[in-house]
Amino acid sequence: MPGKRVSMRKTKEILRLALKDGLSQREIAISTGVGKTTIQELLAKVKKAKIGWEQLSKMRETEIVENILYPLDQEDISTKISPYWPVVRKQLMENGNTLALIWMDFKQENPSGLQYSRFCELYSSWESKSRLILRQNHEPGKNLFVDFSGLTVPWLEEKTGEIFEAQIFVAALGASNYTYAKACPDQTLNSWISCHVSAFKFFRGVPKIVVPDNLRSGVTRACRYDPDTNPTYLALAEHYDTAIMPTRAHKPRDKAKVEVAVQIVQRWILAILRRQTFTSVEEINTAIKPLLTRLNEKTMRHLQASRKELFEKYELPKLKTLPLEAFEISVFKNAKVNIDYHIEFERHFYSVPFTYVGKTVLAKASNSLIQIFMDDEQIATHKRHKGIPGRHTTIIEHMPPQHAEHVRWSPERILSWALSSGQATKELCEKIMGSRKVPEQGYRACLGVLRLGDKHDAHKLENACAAALKMGSYRYKTIETLIKTKDLEKASKTSVSNHENIRGAKYYH
Repeated sequence: MPGKRVSMRKTKEILRLALKDGLSQREIAISTGVGKTTIQELLAKVKKAKIGWEQLSKMRETEIVENILYPLDQEDISTKISPYWPVVRKQLMENGNTLALIWMDFKQENPSGLQYSRFCELYSSWESKSRLILRQNHEPGKNLFVDFSGLTVPWLEEKTGEIFEAQIFVAALGASNYTYAKACPDQTLNSWISCHVSAFKFFRGVPKIVVPDNLRSGVTRACRYDPDTNPTYLALAEHYDTAIMPTRAHKPRDKAKVEVAVQIVQRWILAILRRQTFTSVEEINTAIKPLLTRLNEKTMRHLQASRKELFEKYELPKLKTLPLEAFEISVFKNAKVNIDYHIEFERHFYSVPFTYVGKTVLAKASNSLIQIFMDDEQIATHKRHKGIPGRHTTIIEHMPPQHAEHVRWSPERILSWALSSGQATKELCEKIMGSRKVPEQGYRACLGVLRLGDKHDAHKLENACAAALKMGSYRYKTIETLIKTKDLEKASKTSVSNHENIRGAKYYH
């Protein structure tokens, strides 16, 4: 009865001990734990091939196996029944299936078919030769690979005649290669996030993991082991109950799946689109839809199935359910709470409880709301304002009961500091605070004015404030401009408030 086939590692050790070191079969059996019958058969095959250790040591393992130890004529494909490997590949996509289980089913139907070891060898050989099958076996519904295509699609703005380049977002599921493509105006964070939202809607579900390239829109700082993912991107992942796992920098294998998808989109979609003329990004997306449908319904020769068929059979049932509401894009910003217990976001000021003065908080801005967090705890919420810059939104509960006792700064202290530069500086600060709904809203501007005196000198600041009072302008920008003006006397004669083209405050009442 023939001996059991042993691993290639032990086989090479047996041949080394016998041919190079001259050990007996008994000594080799004790050393390797392999039966003497098996050792005898292996040495007999090498002797028959008339080959020595020096030549064997230079041969590849596949050459030793196929040409010397287990030549193909012993298990010729023409005499042994073998399965259709694309079918085996599709069976592996099914949850819990392994090559061993597939072989057992195959052997039960074909008793004279391939043995398990040969079955695995031939499948591995077929898979490695298949052009589009990666060495990774992707679990259905697990990975979605995303990236921007390197190629763009030009479009013409008819009013100005200017030509823009539309970016193409590509997403591909790991197991089925089911592909999504969308044109967007740029590679900004808003475009990146909105493309993900559209992709999840297209796939009718959410994968366990989203795998982006180290793109600046999605990853703040590229790091091989711990990429710093953009906070907005993380919020998207939390909303859709998925995980973001960026590819490692300088590791092309990590993103091979999406790179193949990008190449296919470029060949089957972008190559056609570039022959056409478009006047908007929307027109480009309208043209992409039928081409994308054709791509996903096209039969892949190596699997004898289309991407759509594989997606609907294996991936769609494994995807997580979409949330009831689509993700609303939010922008995050770290902001320091000023002494007036407000933070600045897009030149508008929002209050937080006065106890957070001097601390850094995180502002999350959606289209309608500003949410402010400290150590993951929400401390304030405001309606978002996008109107006139420089305005304040203040919640009464955020203000200290008695400002002089609870806040380091007070109107009296600011005016005392202003007086050290001169009477005009003090009077200007009084005007600034008096023009606000509450004095605290003028603190920031007053401090800015007073710090100009530190940067230049108190005498120049006093002269600039005197000139501003004559002009009737009580803004920081005015003082900053005047303090750099050589002839303050001449500048102060031009009174803004009395200019013939200025209506004045009474006009509006």
